[in-house]
Parts: sequence; structure tokens; C-alpha cells
Amino acid sequence: RARAGKEPAAARFYREEGNRLFGRRHYGAAARLYSQAASHELPGSPEVSVCFANRSAALFHLGRFEVCLEDIARAESHGYPDRLLPKVLLRKAECLLCLGRLQDAADALSVVENKIAMDGIMTSPTHQALLKKLSQLKIKIHEKESWPEPAREACADIQRKSEIWEENDSISGASSSLSLNFDIERGRHLVASQDILPGQSLLKEEAFVSVLCPGESFLPQDSSETAWDTRVTNADLYCHRCLRQLLASVPCRGCSYAKYCSQNCADVAWEQYHRTECSLGALLLTLGVFCHVALRTVLLAGFAEVSRLVEWSHGGDKDLHNPEARCKHLSEAPDTRAGTRGIPGCNDNGQYQSSYQAVFNLLPHAEKHSPEHKFLCTLSVVAICKQLQEGGLEAAVLNQESSEKWSRPKICEKTSDELSPELKIMAEAMLRHVLQLQCNAQAITVMQESGSRDGAVVNKKPVRLATAFFPVLSLLNHSCCPNISVSFSGTAATVRASQPIPSGQEIFHCYGPHRCRMRVAERQQLLSQYFFECRCQACLDELESDVKSVVSVRNSFCCPSCQAPIQVGEDMLCCSNEACAISVSRESLSHRLRDLQQQIKKALELLRDRKADQAIKMLLKCRMDAGNFLSPEHLLMGEMEDHLAQVYATLGKWQEAARHLERSIEIVEMHHGPSSVEIGHELFKLAQILFNGFAVSEALSTIQRAEEILSVHCGPQSTQIQELQEMKTCLLELPRSVLQRT
Repeated sequence: RARAGKEPAAARFYREEGNRLFGRRHYGAAARLYSQAASHELPGSPEVSVCFANRSAALFHLGRFEVCLEDIARAESHGYPDRLLPKVLLRKAECLLCLGRLQDAADALSVVENKIAMDGIMTSPTHQALLKKLSQLKIKIHEKESWPEPAREACADIQRKSEIWEENDSISGASSSLSLNFDIERGRHLVASQDILPGQSLLKEEAFVSVLCPGESFLPQDSSETAWDTRVTNADLYCHRCLRQLLASVPCRGCSYAKYCSQNCADVAWEQYHRTECSLGALLLTLGVFCHVALRTVLLAGFAEVSRLVEWSHGGDKDLHNPEARCKHLSEAPDTRAGTRGIPGCNDNGQYQSSYQAVFNLLPHAEKHSPEHKFLCTLSVVAICKQLQEGGLEAAVLNQESSEKWSRPKICEKTSDELSPELKIMAEAMLRHVLQLQCNAQAITVMQESGSRDGAVVNKKPVRLATAFFPVLSLLNHSCCPNISVSFSGTAATVRASQPIPSGQEIFHCYGPHRCRMRVAERQQLLSQYFFECRCQACLDELESDVKSVVSVRNSFCCPSCQAPIQVGEDMLCCSNEACAISVSRESLSHRLRDLQQQIKKALELLRDRKADQAIKMLLKCRMDAGNFLSPEHLLMGEMEDHLAQVYATLGKWQEAARHLERSIEIVEMHHGPSSVEIGHELFKLAQILFNGFAVSEALSTIQRAEEILSVHCGPQSTQIQELQEMKTCLLELPRSVLQRT
């Protein structure tokens, strides 16, 4: 079982590790370890105040003065030892000084001065150092008052074009350019009611529920020798409620696992669901994120609403309470004047809202899951409900909707092994949600830095951050060649058109298997978990004709002798060059490919160990070996060029880095297309390299192309777009003579 309780020994370990890294000036890592220590201390204890004070020191060195002030306030409110307070108050004054809040800084120094005076004469070296620091800060304040700095223009003042948005009357959060339809073959689906342009926003939806995915390294370790794990996971980096990135987390009052970006997030989470989840943390981490999402869904909905819908689902006419049967009934009905009112999930006014009713009406496909899977899901749900009952949390579960109505829940006569009627209702709903999640879970992803963070070029890749229910987004059917892109900001999803969509065309999402990343057989196998056979145009082209998939054509082998393309076979592959006609086994080429991938992995380990020259030699050798048996457009060829660009960038050799990255971009474009989000991310990296290499004209043209692509997929407010705009502004502010020279 995973561990989620508060353990004083863990707190001491993390605090000492933080002190060690702080001494080595690794302030970011030290701050994270102080956060881990605080999460294991009891709230209100002097020890937790020391964690906050230590973390404030790390944040000060990182230049995060506002957050540093918040931590100093936390340390004070948690009873920071009086004898240590002057040093922390001096840090507070210095933060205020750095922020230009001179009067506040002067007031803070007065407090320190009065405290020192009250403590009497102090002759120790530590006290003398405090007095010296106090004097220096007073001089700095006087200097700044005499010579005020010119006001800087705030970045937030830059006006950006607001997106045109007219909300749909019938679909919560959707654009008026969409309509909700249904038929027996496609079920509920969204269709363009007017012509849609690339980049146009189609849907903005806040998750009904989301649960942070902790990351693999949070799992319990096999070895008891290493009791505490210092590796960083998503659970340490993001707020467990709003998914905002964490710098100085606020720990949960009851467990060591949940962490928040602010006291407000911690309080709201506690009131809405965490007071019930808190003591179940270890069990929920063991059972997995689907069970956690199911529990949080019913807690957010409240017992009254859950009970109402479960009772409704038990109604007399089963067909009217089965979403699939209702769609069939409606599609066969000649009278369609009812509009959207009869579509499952819609309210009495025909509106489809991002509500618990919509979540409840997502298809669970109960009859299609295997008996074994349903048994395991049932066992997991019962385990949660048993722990709720045994832990005395049943009242808390029933109080979620109305504290007055459920303040004294009816206690039924039951044996120790029997759940109460109320918990049976909650268990039924939770089981429904666990089954729904297999087809309706939406991964919330974030662009996360990969590799070393000390380089001038930031390499980012999409990482699964949380699992969520988005009832409106779930209306979108799958296509291996979708016409939309989905981006996330915290717990909110935004859907944008990735290509022109004519009126009447269905809006398609990709559930994961994409024509540019997988062959049709692989896609069909993965999509089987959704209980449908994909009949999108990409699949039909590959299944019903001689058209080969993009992946098959471009991720192919070439002849080891003459480098001509190899004709595809089952076990033996033949060279297409008649003059050569060499045959080679598929297994031998696959073995060479595995060996090559291992060599590339070793090269990247050399790069992480700051052995850049050795990494370059190994990657160049890998590239030469790969050219003897892989097609020139093989995706791995592009990856090697990308890695070479990364190594040269760490050495500050910008021209070489740009040359290799441009080759990588050519291969990525062959696979994903010239306007794909993958090309946008690669161009973003190239823009950074050209910017750092002072190649002004090339950088400006690359920035423009990257902006055009990323604004379609991610929107004008995305972090990458803002960084591109900052680079462009910086380059355009250079003197005209410099611009002409470059």
C-alpha cells in the first residue's frame, strides 16, 4: 500500500535533505524538499513553521519575493520560534525592498529594531551579523527613496486580441457554431452548424471532476532500506485541486499527500471532498485514479443528486433509463420536434450542461465489459465504501449536499459486513462511473520540460497530469485523423478547429491512436477498449485499399547493402533494387533497431552527465549506423538530429544546433504535416536556438511561422505564444543597424 499519512521521521529526513541542498545552492530542489517536510508535520506545530521559514530562504534566493513573503507569514502564523524571528523579519524587509515597497520595508525594519531592543544587549557573532544586515538595509532604503527607479512597463499591459465567442444556447460552454445531434450509429455527437475556420474556439469547458495522477515514482518502494523518496512527481509539482503549478505548496491538515497552491484551494477542497478522502489516501493511491475519480464525482454531486439519479435509473421502463436504448428509440421516432430534449443528459429544457446529470448519462457499456473486470471494479468500490463506513465517514459523505437535511442520517440495522442503504446507493453510482471512465476519461495534459533545465533551449513534451470527466467534451466521437485540437489550462479544456470544417461536418476528437503515429492494426487494437470499430476515413483508406499508412511508409527499413527501399514481407524482406536483390530477415533488422535505440539512450545519459563531447561522438556514430538500414525519413532519424541539436545548444554552438534541428523538422513534417502541433513545438525550439544565436532575420521568420501554427492549436494566450512574442519584441527593439547587419 502507498503511504499518505503524516510521519515525523519523514519530515526530519526531508528537512535535513533540504538543508543539505540549500548549502549547495540548489535552491529549487531545496524548496521542494522543504515542501515535502511541511506535508509530514502536524499543522500548527513549531516544526512546520521552521519548514516554511527555511523554504522562504530558498524562494528569496530564487527571486520569488511575493511567494517568499507568503511563506514568512505562514511561519509567523504557525508559531515560529521567537529567538529566530529577527532573521526572518529581515528577509521580509529585503523582499519588500526588492519589490519597491519602500514604506512597508521601513516598517518591517522598525519591527526588527524594536524586537532587538527588547531583547537587550547582544554580543554574539550571529546577533552582530543581524545588526549589520539591518544597517545595510536601512541604507538601501534611503538610497532608493533618494533615487527612485523609473517605472517599468508591466508585461500584462500588452493588449491581445480577444477571441470572438458567442455561446451556444443548448450546449454548455460550446460555441454557437455547433449543434448536438444523435443517431443509432454514432450516438450523441457534435456537428458544425456553420463553416468553421482553423483556430476558431469551439468549446470551453471546466472539468466536472479531476484527479491528479501522482506519477510512477510515488508508488511504494520494494526496498525498506530507502524509506523516503526524494524524486519529484506531479504530486509535488501541481495543486491537487486546480492543477496550477506549485512553487510553495500548502499542505493538507490531515495527510502528507495532498498539496495546494493556496490556503483557499486547500479549504475549498476540504469542504467539497477532501475531508472524506483524506484518511482514504493510501487506499485510493493503491486502487488507482479511476476509483479516485469515481469517489470524488459522487462527493461533488452530493448524496441527494446521486440518490435521485440512481433511483431514476431504476424506473419502470428500462429503455427510457438506458442512454443507448433512448438514442435508438429517438432515432426511430418520426416526430423530431422535441429537438434535443430527449437526448440523454439533456435537462427538461433540452440543454446539455456540464453537470452531474450529464456525467451520469455517459455510457458505461456495462454489458460489454468482461465479468472479471466488473468483479474487480465492484471489489474496489466496496473496499472504498467499507473503509468509509468503518472510519465513521458515512455522515460526511451524506452531508455533501445539504448539512441540514443529512445532519442526522438514518442509522439502519445492519451486520458488520453489510453496507448501509445510503452507501449502497453511492457504491452503485461509483461503479457506474468506474465503468464509464474506460470510454469517457479525458487526460488533462501539460507541456512539461524534459531533460536538464539549465539550458538556454527549453525542450518540452506533453505529459498526462490528471484524469477528468468533461461531459461536453465526451460528446465528441473519435477519428484517427481529427479536425480539432484540445489544450488545457489548469482544469479547463479548450477545443479549437485544427483545419477548416464546413457546415454539416461532424467534429472529431482523437482518443489517442492517430494515423501519423500508428499503423491501422495497432490503432484498431487500442480502440477496442472503447467498444467500437473505427471507420474513419484514414482507417477505411488503409483497410479497404492498397494505401499504406504514413507510419508504414516512413518508418520502414532500407537495404543494408545499397540503401534502396525494402519490399515488405512477413519474415524475409527483399531489396527493391533488382541489381541488388538482397534478402534479409525482419528479425535481424529489428534487432539492429533495438541495439541502436540502446546506444541513443546511452548518449543521452552522457549528456545528462555533462559529457557533451562524448554524447556528440556517440550520436554521430548512431546516425551513421542508422543510415545503413533505416529509411532516410524514419522518425528515429529525426529524433537523432533533435538530440544532436540539443547537445550543440548546451555547448552554445547555435549554428550547428539550428542545422540539426532543421533536418529533424523536415522529417517531423513528413510524418505529421506542415501545420501540425508537432511542427509548432519543433519550430518553437528552433526559434529559441536562432534567438540565442543572434540570427535575427531567421529567428523572426521562424517565430512568425511557429505563432501561426501554435495559435491554431493552443490559442493566443498559451505560454509558448507569449514566449514567442517576448522573443520577437526583444529582437525588434534592437538598433536598426544591427537588424540590417543580420
